[in-house]
Amino acid sequence: MADLGPDHADAAARILREAIAGPSYKGAGEAEAEVATFLGVDTERFALAALEGDRLLGWVGGVRGYSHSLELHPLVVDPPLHGQGIGRLLVKALEARAAEEGFLAIHLGTDDEVGGTSLHGADLFPNALAKLSVIAPAALGHPFFFYRKLGFEPAGLIPDANGFGKPDILMSKRLR
Repeated sequence: MADLGPDHADAAARILREAIAGPSYKGAGEAEAEVATFLGVDTERFALAALEGDRLLGWVGGVRGYSHSLELHPLVVDPPLHGQGIGRLLVKALEARAAEEGFLAIHLGTDDEVGGTSLHGADLFPNALAKLSVIAPAALGHPFFFYRKLGFEPAGLIPDANGFGKPDILMSKRLR
């Protein structure tokens, strides 16, 4: 793993556009603008890259928004390389960096805008957390279940965050 650098900005934007299901980062310049936030002078953001030689395989961002918890945002792997363990390695590298910097936990939000979980399309009120407790995968699959395998726990739910029946699922993992 290495820090994501400007030499890989175009590849990072392409991977971001292609790897995230749904409308995120699909508009002109949106992915490029997001990548730029990790390459600029903003010390609250950094990104780690998985490289094979000079080829970018995927990357993960870290956002220092809280004093003791680091946000994982985003995690993307080039779609033809899914299922090869690259995402897992990127998360482990981010966890190591976070621990080195003294963070106690990592948190993330994983939206369901495309129907990857049983929460998609559902009216989550009332008792949203009860519905989260019985979340199940849909045929499409969803990153929630990948993160759960890596030890992240559901920590909350924002119903209708992205429109009716399109929640943001919040997850966290203690590092120590």
